[in-house]
Amino acid sequence: MTIRPGVPWGEPMVVTGAVLPVESDRALAELVGEPGADRSTDHRRLIRPTAGDLARTVGLADARTLEPGATATSCPIDVGWAISDSGTRCFVAHCVVRRSWWRGDVILAMNAQYHGRWDVAPRSHPNDGRLDLVTVSAAMTVSQRWQAFRRAPRGDHLPHPAINVTKVIERTWAFDRPQTVWLDGVRWVRTRTLTVRVEPDAMRIIV
Repeated sequence: MTIRPGVPWGEPMVVTGAVLPVESDRALAELVGEPGADRSTDHRRLIRPTAGDLARTVGLADARTLEPGATATSCPIDVGWAISDSGTRCFVAHCVVRRSWWRGDVILAMNAQYHGRWDVAPRSHPNDGRLDLVTVSAAMTVSQRWQAFRRAPRGDHLPHPAINVTKVIERTWAFDRPQTVWLDGVRWVRTRTLTVRVEPDAMRIIV
C-alpha cells in the first residue's frame, strides 16, 4: 500500500540474512524484472540502495551495509515504466526526455526527488503512487535556464512560469521528431512516442 498522510512508511524488522547493497539507480531498476511479473515473493529479498538519486531521496546515500541482527525498516517503493517505439524498460529514479538542457522542451518524470545535484521535484516521494512530472517549456530562455540550474540544487527553481509540475499515474506523448530518452541517468533510446506509467509498491527496500 502506498504511503498515506500520518501513517509511518514501512514496517520495522530485524535483519536475518545478507543485505544486498545496490550502488546505482540503474542497477536497482534491473532487479525489478519484467513488467507485469509476479512480485509476491520479492519481500524476501533484502535490498538496500546505497548510492544514486533514489538512495539520496530516502536518506541512504553512502549508507553502511546492515549486518544480520540489525534493526531496519522494510519499505515498499514504486517504480516507473517507460514504453517507447522500440520497447519497455523500468526506471526507479527518473525518466528524462530532452534534446538539450539549454533549448527545447525538457520532460522529467520523477520517482525520486533528485537528479544528480539538482533537487528537481522537492515534493516527490517514491511510494506515493504517482510520478512527479516536471516539464520545461521550449519558450524558457537560456538565461532563465541558467538561473534555474543555479537554484535547482536547493529546489529554489520552483515555482517558475516556464516550469510545470504535476503528479501523474500515466502520460503519453507523440513527438514531431525523435527525442532522446534517458532512464536513471543512462541514455536509452530515440523515439517518436513515449508513455510513462507508475507501478505502485513494485518492490521493497531496506532503510
